[in-house]
Amino acid sequence: MAPLPPPSPPGGLALIDERSREIFRRIVEGYLDSGEPIGSRNIAKLLSRTLSPASVRNVMADLEDAGLVYAPHTSAGRLPTEQGLRFFVDALLEIGDLGTDERQRIEAEIAASGRAPEQVLTEASQMLSGLSRGAGVVLAHTADLRLKHIEFVWLEPTKGLVVLVGEDATVENRLVDLPLGLPPSALQEASNYLNTHIRGRTLAEARAELERLALDRQAELDVLTGRVVEAGLATWAGATEGRPQQLIVRGRANLLEDLRAAEDLERIRLLFDDLERNKGLVELLGDAERGDGVRIFIGSESKLFSLSGSSLVVAPYRDKEQRVVGVLGVIGPTRLNYGRIVPMVDYTAKLVSRLIG
Repeated sequence: MAPLPPPSPPGGLALIDERSREIFRRIVEGYLDSGEPIGSRNIAKLLSRTLSPASVRNVMADLEDAGLVYAPHTSAGRLPTEQGLRFFVDALLEIGDLGTDERQRIEAEIAASGRAPEQVLTEASQMLSGLSRGAGVVLAHTADLRLKHIEFVWLEPTKGLVVLVGEDATVENRLVDLPLGLPPSALQEASNYLNTHIRGRTLAEARAELERLALDRQAELDVLTGRVVEAGLATWAGATEGRPQQLIVRGRANLLEDLRAAEDLERIRLLFDDLERNKGLVELLGDAERGDGVRIFIGSESKLFSLSGSSLVVAPYRDKEQRVVGVLGVIGPTRLNYGRIVPMVDYTAKLVSRLIG
């Protein structure tokens, strides 16, 4: 399968008539099905109207002038360019709905009761990989953990441990500096105060709430205990600020299937290199969070996939307050079955939102 060239400048896309659209659709559908170019003679046999191969070739030449298709070899058929794929996805793609069997399979694999959010996300990534035959990917925001309980533990005169428990049952701890001369009872007082005000909030929301209550806190807590409260939150804020987000990728081996040529193997090698450098993928998924619904990135539309010529189909998922807390989707070659994968990703994102909410 020849790699797609980068997009060329727009060229009269709005002027394409119905006949040209049908021929273009046949070229794209042939590419998505087999990865191979399709010639004018075969297209003529598939059209709903009678048209000679010579007439089809004339239309294909017009589509090539518009930057929508190209010929990978002399005397070969045509393949869509990246710009052509984008035009197809935006203007011609027919999005179906998931069948009952696929919905039940998705729910059976990731909706088992009692699973922690991290397990749900891992299962979602694995399931998307299995259904799409691509790589399933999930980006989760660990910094958006909602707090359930906080506890201060005395270690030595100037050192303590702050233990934080999340609503998803995760437990983490950090060392914290304690004021010299702090009585042990102050740690319990600080714990009680924080647990009264932070339950169900993210760390950022907890800090904002305590700042709002600053005047009341002066009346409720003595100076040393107030410093423990501030030190505990500051320690956790410093630990989570700039902290890498949780990235889950499953099914990379699927991308090695159906390789038809040496350039395919090189494309996959480049994609694996991209996936190893998580920063670029995290940034790309972060961009996807700012949209609503399913988003599709094709080839060099993203810096991450500019060399490997891959596509990414992603959708955000939300918490119980309907805030976006991550994204999930599928990575694969540009000839992904977009019509099937888009509703699959959309349904999975909504299911995950319901489960973690």
